[in-house]
Amino acid sequence: MSNPQPHLRGRGARSNATGRYESRLREAFDDGWTEADAALAPLKTTVTPEAARTIITHNDSPDVGFDSSINPYRGCEHGCIYCYARPAHAYVGLSPGLDFESRLFFKPDAGKLLERELSSPRYKPDVIHIGGNTDPYQPQERRLRTTRAVIEVLQRFNHPFSIISKSALIQRDLDLMRPMAAQNLVRAAISITTLDRALARSMEPRAATPQRRLEAVRRLSEAGVPVVVMFAPVIPGLNDHELEAVLEASAAAGASAAAYVALRLPLEIKDLFQEWLASDHPDRAQRVMSLVRQMRGGAAYQTEFGKRMKGEGPIADLLSQRFRAAKRRHGLDRELAPLDLSRFRRPPRAGDQMDLFAAG
Repeated sequence: MSNPQPHLRGRGARSNATGRYESRLREAFDDGWTEADAALAPLKTTVTPEAARTIITHNDSPDVGFDSSINPYRGCEHGCIYCYARPAHAYVGLSPGLDFESRLFFKPDAGKLLERELSSPRYKPDVIHIGGNTDPYQPQERRLRTTRAVIEVLQRFNHPFSIISKSALIQRDLDLMRPMAAQNLVRAAISITTLDRALARSMEPRAATPQRRLEAVRRLSEAGVPVVVMFAPVIPGLNDHELEAVLEASAAAGASAAAYVALRLPLEIKDLFQEWLASDHPDRAQRVMSLVRQMRGGAAYQTEFGKRMKGEGPIADLLSQRFRAAKRRHGLDRELAPLDLSRFRRPPRAGDQMDLFAAG
């Protein structure tokens, strides 16, 4: 485990250890100036355009719930300490720690790339999931509008999609989602991990407050968009006691269904998460990690399909039973209708033969 840097306000990670693929390592150390360093200016966020050749990615994982996805951003300013996407920053030579939440990348041509791919005669429509890696509505989206450009294309093509976020900014695009929902072309998932504002600020420092996420559930539902509330991740000994309360509040806000995922700690996330626990929750750090290992066969994480999302053992089984009971009690256990693939249409482009008839 690397030595943590002074806690930077508004950031989740406590360190910025070198990515696992780098030949040179960097590590923070106490040089006697720690108190002075702590007063330095906050870490600034940088956003760099990423030159992508395609925008739709595909996977064959049996436990993620989608085959096709779009990720407008790499890295995430929300800074959620548990984020399973953190290790991916090592692929671009950056740290899964503070770099992940402060050195971001976006795809400025996302809308154009999507239009090109959907326009191909070889393309066969499949539900596209937006945000399977990092949040498509993180703070930079207000300015960059990359996610909105993607949804605008999907609307023009009558292409069904699902989207997940923990940001109230998702409400901005209700003008696009509302008419698509009327045609069964969109579904949203809102992540609510706690109703405790202090805990949310600690583990998700730049995400919307729990109350604003519940308001997003309400507004989406009122607009006809089916909403699945994600109680994810479930962290035993930290937020698992809130399971029933989160589902009750979500149902009252109009959610249609609910799901959960157990805490996942692959690769660098294990050390980052334990640093954060020791910093923010020292009184329960050992107990939390003990319970996590009891759900993971004695390890901090399991990679096997069928186990990595829910864990195993008595604690995992009890959590599953509690979740099923709470879903039934609050009417969140009904199956949602599949999104409609039959409405997909390639809109005519300037110069197409249809223009000749329109001109006449």
